[in-house]
Amino acid sequence: MSASESYSASRHLGMLLTLADSRLPVGGHVHSGGLEEAISSGSVRDLDALRDFLVRRVSTAGLVAASITAAVVAGTIDVAEAEVEADARTPSAAARRASRAQGRGMLRLGKKIWPQQDWAVHPARPHLPVVTGSVARAAGLNPHESAMVLIYTTMTGSATAGQRLLALDPGDVALLGVQLTDLCEQTAAEAAQGLADLSDPLLDVLAQRHELRPMPLFAS
Repeated sequence: MSASESYSASRHLGMLLTLADSRLPVGGHVHSGGLEEAISSGSVRDLDALRDFLVRRVSTAGLVAASITAAVVAGTIDVAEAEVEADARTPSAAARRASRAQGRGMLRLGKKIWPQQDWAVHPARPHLPVVTGSVARAAGLNPHESAMVLIYTTMTGSATAGQRLLALDPGDVALLGVQLTDLCEQTAAEAAQGLADLSDPLLDVLAQRHELRPMPLFAS
């Protein structure tokens, strides 16, 4: 690998890590992805159950969202089509609202870092995976790398929520994330192949029930 190729690869890795950072104004740190409701209902009680939840979420909702992001980066669908596909693949109205709430934050980030881009193609509250695709494309990421951003965000958002809600050892949760690396890579690779078409009824139910919960700690 030449010096210029090495620099380009490092730059892409740095941008990938930056976009996946929970400190971004996307608000991912206040979204549990249904985990708060799962814990409240007693279906997730410990680290092993958290692992099962994360595997399920990454393999279903994470895969679908990442496939939309990758498709936007690849240019196989435009933003308007991607918004329709995201709506169609998110049966829960509560989950759609959570996606658009986070998407608004990602759009704000894109406008701030890449003001020269045409962000007018997005609605004011775009779906998170759709606008993440536009941001990833502006950052020079490829479909697989952009899918990894979405998968990582999906996994770490729920994992961090589980750590806080279950009072778990941060080291144990970090180790869990490392152990799920292969799953995240495989899911991102699958997402980059084309639009995924599946849903998880349990996650949809959890999203709807959470929205009715009085004074939840997390927005979703």
